[in-house]
Amino acid sequence: MNKKANPVFIYDDQEIQYKFNENHPFNQDRLTMTVDLLRKAGALPDSALRAPRSATDSELLRVHSPAYIEAVKALSCSVPEEHWVREATRFGLDTDDTPYFAGMHETTAKVVGGSITAVELVMSGKAPHALHLGGGLHHALQSKGAGFCVYNDASAAIAHAKEMYGAKVLYIDTDVHHGDGVQWGFYADPQVCTLSIHETGKYLFPGTGAVNERGEGDAFGTNINMPVEPYTEDESWLECFSEVLTETIRSFQPDVIISQHGCDAHAFDPLAHVHCSMRVYKAMPELIHSLAHQWCEGRWIALGGGGYDIWRVVPRAWSLLWLVMSEQAILDQLEAQPQLKLPQAWLDAWQSKSPVQLVDTWLDPVDAWAPIPRRQAIAEKNRQTKELAMMYLK
Repeated sequence: MNKKANPVFIYDDQEIQYKFNENHPFNQDRLTMTVDLLRKAGALPDSALRAPRSATDSELLRVHSPAYIEAVKALSCSVPEEHWVREATRFGLDTDDTPYFAGMHETTAKVVGGSITAVELVMSGKAPHALHLGGGLHHALQSKGAGFCVYNDASAAIAHAKEMYGAKVLYIDTDVHHGDGVQWGFYADPQVCTLSIHETGKYLFPGTGAVNERGEGDAFGTNINMPVEPYTEDESWLECFSEVLTETIRSFQPDVIISQHGCDAHAFDPLAHVHCSMRVYKAMPELIHSLAHQWCEGRWIALGGGGYDIWRVVPRAWSLLWLVMSEQAILDQLEAQPQLKLPQAWLDAWQSKSPVQLVDTWLDPVDAWAPIPRRQAIAEKNRQTKELAMMYLK
């Protein structure tokens, strides 16, 4: 590993075209706003940027069936043939969540290629860490689109690290929705350990991710789920995440970490019920960063994911991830000034477009938030689940 190498930021304007329709909650303006925030903060030099390439069919076939890829391609036409419109149901591509759209295959293949590019840069030693915020589409299954996800770039990145570099991979999923597509893709693979912290599936899509989903065969014990209760706050979320992750990596001892950073566990997110603040989106990457250097010689690939308050949450959360990954001086300022302001130029550029008042600080003024009832009961239930999640890691 070249110790002088800097982290890389994988980005291409084409990824903005991953867009289902004008009213869909998966809104890629969040990616545009994040890049703009980082640039206005002076934290994203052009030298850090790398363009993604498109994934090849053979790379897609590692995690998707030939029939599914054929369907995605056929439904990507501006006017698909009637036969394929009827077939869309079979492949999960005609739902409100994941409707087919023109250019779907080309755009999503670029997303998958971006995550594979990140793996190649890190595993070859050209970069210690790589961030691909356009990625993190963790719900797509082998033969079915689901949960806003057409192709599963996270699974494709893991498969690439395994097959091209022989790596043992620890996949960490911090999205509030369970990383089901990745879990099932590697459920029987002892070379891949998946760890997902998420809101319990009792109340939230996709309904999976119970603590007793452990893996199967030789891979039993390499699938770890940490489902938390609705209205979980920072302290309990971070207690569960930190303890389970630290014990998991000690037990599994991976060659590389691939992490997914959906930021929809924030209190403002409209599609879930967890009540975390921006604090967790600084603390989680800080822990992953530290563990990557402790266990993996620094090898760390981070992906985007969910996040549906695109104005107040996603740009700040994803920017904090890059600030941590690239060890920016802004973090030192944040330690001294917890209510450090965002760049005024960014606030001025986006406030007129936002339907809500933008938060003007990097971190949230949590002391001003109304306290959550039953806080102790929620934390105790999460603690009990945490102990179950760690039971087979000893």
